Amino acid sequence: MRSSYLFTSESVSEGHPDKVADQISDAVVDLFISRDPVARVACETLVTTQRIVLAGEVRCQEDVFPSLDEIEKAARAAVRRIGYEQHGFHWQTAEFACHLHGQSAHIAQGVDESGNKDEGAGDQGIMFGFACDETPDLMPATLYYSHRILEKMAADRHARVVDFLEPDAKSQVTLQYEDGRPTRATAVVVSTQHSKELSSEAGQKRLRDYVMTVLEDVMPKGWLPNGSGGIFVNPTGLFEIGGPDGDTGLTGRKIIVDTYGGASPHGGGAFSGKDPTKVDRSAAYVSRYLAKNVVAAGLAKRCTIQLSYAIGVAEPLSLYVDTHGTGTVEDAKIEAVLPKLVRLTPKGIRTHLGLNKAIYEPTAAYGHFGRKPDGDLFTWEKTDLVEPLKSELA
Repeated sequence: MRSSYLFTSESVSEGHPDKVADQISDAVVDLFISRDPVARVACETLVTTQRIVLAGEVRCQEDVFPSLDEIEKAARAAVRRIGYEQHGFHWQTAEFACHLHGQSAHIAQGVDESGNKDEGAGDQGIMFGFACDETPDLMPATLYYSHRILEKMAADRHARVVDFLEPDAKSQVTLQYEDGRPTRATAVVVSTQHSKELSSEAGQKRLRDYVMTVLEDVMPKGWLPNGSGGIFVNPTGLFEIGGPDGDTGLTGRKIIVDTYGGASPHGGGAFSGKDPTKVDRSAAYVSRYLAKNVVAAGLAKRCTIQLSYAIGVAEPLSLYVDTHGTGTVEDAKIEAVLPKLVRLTPKGIRTHLGLNKAIYEPTAAYGHFGRKPDGDLFTWEKTDLVEPLKSELA
């Protein structure tokens, strides 16, 4: 790895059109799983001006299958929580259409558990997990701070600390790395939707002054660029029209924001809208879990893990560990130990991490990783394998 370089990651707020779609899709997942823990859900959402459209495949016990009214209510509730009550997109008045239909019987026969056959993966694919020691949550610092900026702004908006922010926003952070460690920001970009009251020159100054207080609160002391040259607030000018009214949103279009900000490879599969039998989601979660525990155990400063699966086959086809030259033990030894600690079949992953629960809507904004485990939420962020790993590799 290079020791000195610039690296950039971006984040988007809960009100970004694609994130609105992700949250609706995961609200539908939670609705089905709350009725049937082993429900099958693949829900895609499209949002645009005053319109919400669902499509996909589902399977659920017939006696608890949600009604169309209940699905619509879950979708509208997700939009309401985000805060959209605009003329161009309103949680209560947007048109709603649902095109969910039954799961293919041919897929079902390949992935369902039956007799001596273990549950197979819902699709083929590759999944990556990553961790590094740049932040307390063992995430890339560029993405960590991009998320925190927007989380702070959303918290201020919901708490009415400020009255001029609207839900749609994006951030981007560029950090200078020296000797492989982040040392300062060279550029920070924040674009946020705002009320019409801020359309004047004085209003834009008020917005910039507010964003600066957020940056000073979130970024480490002394990290912000000197002067205003490296800080860009709404660089295109006004940003009144936003959200699904300004740009169509689709489920699964922010996969780098959802994961590691470009600091790690990505298998290409989105997470939101998928129940945990889909390895795109569950295997990516367990890959992060394993990589984080490797770094938390002091076995490496950086760790990338890849898993691969074939549709209908329970066991992974491959497990790959790369500690990027930072490991204290051989990567092959870590590869040999990890399957002893967690069974890496779809059912084994779901059981170990407790994924058959209605826990997914909170994951759909500000990253699926680098979050604080809280009861049933974000169990893949736990570091409870640290001592077993040390014991096995002592």
